[in-house]
Amino acid sequence: MMTYPLLFRSLQCLLTLAGTLALFGCGFQLAGQASLPAELQRIALIADDTRSEIYLALERELGERGVVLDRIAAHVLTLTRVETGQRVLSGSARNIPREFEVYYTVGFNLLRDGQALIDQPNLTLTRDYQWSELEVLGKVREERLLREMIVADLVDTILLQIATQI
Repeated sequence: MMTYPLLFRSLQCLLTLAGTLALFGCGFQLAGQASLPAELQRIALIADDTRSEIYLALERELGERGVVLDRIAAHVLTLTRVETGQRVLSGSARNIPREFEVYYTVGFNLLRDGQALIDQPNLTLTRDYQWSELEVLGKVREERLLREMIVADLVDTILLQIATQI
């Protein structure tokens, strides 16, 4: 005879399995994980600064998705604008900055045989953080981490736009 807790756990496992199968069966994908169309398995990635954080992150993510970077591919993804920095959002009564905003702006286009498929002149993401003179090293590290998070989000957004519009 099955006890109530064992029956409950069995039912819970069965419902979890059914839910998982339903999600995978309907084509559910996590946001930012959209697969690129098969025609984009060879792509040229062009930028003025091939050492920028966004270029390197895009190059890495495309490689992880199995895309071959080929300078003579029919599809050309060009970073037309890369701008990053920080701005003061607020200050103290003594005019000492207390809050900063880190921003990253990217412009890009995707061409196929010279024809524009996507033209995104400005895509900007921002994050803000509190500043303290007592925690300078920690705040510098926080700014760097925020910038890395912004770059990762921008790469996901660019690839999601490409995946959904092609």
